[in-house]
Amino acid sequence: MTLRVLTGITTTGTLHLGNYVGAVRRAIAASREPGVESFFFMADYHALIKCDEPARIEASRLQIAATWLAAGLDTSRVVFYRQSDIPEIPELTWLLTCVTSKGQMNRAHAYKASVDANVAAGEDPDAGITMGLYSYPILMAADILMFNAHRVPVGKDQAQHIEMARDVAQRFNHTFKAELFVLPEASIDEEMELLPGLDGRKMSKSYDNVIPLFEGGAKALREAISKIVTDSRLPGEPKETEGSHLVQIYDAFATPAQRQAFRAALHGGLSWGEAKDQLFALVDAEIGPMRERYDALMANPEKIEAILMEGAAKARAIAAPLLARAREAVGLRRFQPLAAPVAQAVKAKSTVPAFKQYRESDGLFYFKLLAADGTLLLQSAGLPQGKEAGQWVTKLKREGAAALDGAPVSREVGDELLLPALEALVAAELEAAAAKG
Repeated sequence: MTLRVLTGITTTGTLHLGNYVGAVRRAIAASREPGVESFFFMADYHALIKCDEPARIEASRLQIAATWLAAGLDTSRVVFYRQSDIPEIPELTWLLTCVTSKGQMNRAHAYKASVDANVAAGEDPDAGITMGLYSYPILMAADILMFNAHRVPVGKDQAQHIEMARDVAQRFNHTFKAELFVLPEASIDEEMELLPGLDGRKMSKSYDNVIPLFEGGAKALREAISKIVTDSRLPGEPKETEGSHLVQIYDAFATPAQRQAFRAALHGGLSWGEAKDQLFALVDAEIGPMRERYDALMANPEKIEAILMEGAAKARAIAAPLLARAREAVGLRRFQPLAAPVAQAVKAKSTVPAFKQYRESDGLFYFKLLAADGTLLLQSAGLPQGKEAGQWVTKLKREGAAALDGAPVSREVGDELLLPALEALVAAELEAAAAKG
């Protein structure tokens, strides 16, 4: 079976060396694997959520597209497009919005962080929060489900959004009795560390510590590398390589043999200035040829436009049929004679609902109760220990509604759905206990 992998990047700025190492280079390498169908897109609708500068978004879209192409993205093997060139995506977003619970959106990390910041500042909890920010996870779900991606490479901070996309897909499939959407999986490389910036913190424009990728040419690259913070050990003195962010950046571009030789030279007294010269030479050897391609593409934006229009056509050839099926599923159909009414079939007895336990990127443990059809019934608050979450799950299974008082949970449905589900859980526990004798 072909594995579909989808990667998007928000168009609000230019890419730096950390973006290249952590996302671009790895994603392009993965797209060359056999049996993989890759989708790469510029998330320019997402950019509107946090940027109201049209010129900045316009420039960023062009620069990021040129960066992907210059870095070696093979558009004959992948689907490469701008999110805004696919009108099926916002329409699907609305269809998904209509089956997404508000309670689920209330728990989105970005929204909660904004609310917490407002409260801490003494502001109204929703001050400055747009519906774009609030509904961001639904648009992200549409990006993924539009192409039925199996795997979505994301950082830990985005893992919750993939879980939300799964819940939304499951609810849509059940509500409209259509096995339309694949349930996506987050792909998180636990071993991949963020490239450190000039000061040792993660490389980020918000910290003003980035090393430019192509912007400013070789001169800007050399100047940035010269500003990497090091200790005060003089030339000739042995240098400590463990924990050195200069060494970490070197490692991201070096072969194992080069890494070993670089460490040996530093232990032998290589000066930090010479080490920075070696780092510049190593990095520029890889990205220098890409920079030439990037400059050529930036000088001829019509070539990029043609590539993206071709990519949009490929993307829409997949998106349009799926959206047609989604419209059909929800009842947005061509007029035709209505079928004669039939007696409603007796529903089969529901199976027992199930608990799901998991850990979020905030380090806390959560659990939720899902009906057999995927409907979210209960959602816990974050708990410091997984054992505590497990104890509450056990208590709810054994005591049912009686355990709700004091439980760290929020109800997502009314008593008419929740109470029978809890009764079914208790009955199932009793039946299991009786079977064990």
